[in-house]
Amino acid sequence: MSNIKKAFANGKAFIPFITCGDPDLETTAKAVRAAAENGADLIELGIPFSDPTAEGPVIQGANIRALAGGVTTDKVFDLVTELRRDVTVPLVFMTYANVVFSYGSERFMKRCSETGIDGIILPDIPFEEKNEFLQDARNYGVDLISLVAPTSENRISMIAKEAEGFIYVVSSLGVTGTRSEITTDIDKIVSVIRANTDVPCAVGFGISKPEQAKAMAAKSDGAIVGSAIIKILEKHGKDAAPYVGEYVKEMKKAVSEA
Repeated sequence: MSNIKKAFANGKAFIPFITCGDPDLETTAKAVRAAAENGADLIELGIPFSDPTAEGPVIQGANIRALAGGVTTDKVFDLVTELRRDVTVPLVFMTYANVVFSYGSERFMKRCSETGIDGIILPDIPFEEKNEFLQDARNYGVDLISLVAPTSENRISMIAKEAEGFIYVVSSLGVTGTRSEITTDIDKIVSVIRANTDVPCAVGFGISKPEQAKAMAAKSDGAIVGSAIIKILEKHGKDAAPYVGEYVKEMKKAVSEA
């Protein structure tokens, strides 16, 4: 069983997202550990990028702050090496094609493998263009995680058949950010996924409250939360880790009840 699949082996998964280096890498390390200790089943780590097109203002702000603080891709890899001394949950990068491309795709995937990164999400890569990175990822045992959006429609079955690790179901049109309600027909998307693969799927974009996470996990295999966690980090800065831990604990409990 792949490491990522293990995240879904014990019921519904809760997946937090944390931008590396906001407010600094030391706080990121503490927040990741707090999330892992409080029930996170898999953790997405954002490598900051200057033009994060899929992100709303909250995560854009985190990217800007991290880059202003001097965070580089190499420093993020060093962070993962340090985290892997005691963090055992699956870790997945979420970043942009340009970050991987400029680092060198093969070199990037090799370092993922060496440091203990289990998968990578590239939201700006359409399904039809994933082959640019797929072979390098496979050569080093890194799952290239596919996204399915409300606009994917007749492509969902095609994406699902080739999916690895887990499938990221984008709950809403537009960019990341908290939303008061999610109106997409998640049931319909998930039923198409289930008909084509046994790779688990988790819903993200717009989830911030326990009841939303529970509702989305009830329809899928888990819930993903980013902006709400970034807001905690923005509010509490270097003291944010315990608050992140409390939030993850509350959300994991909600997801478990789905």
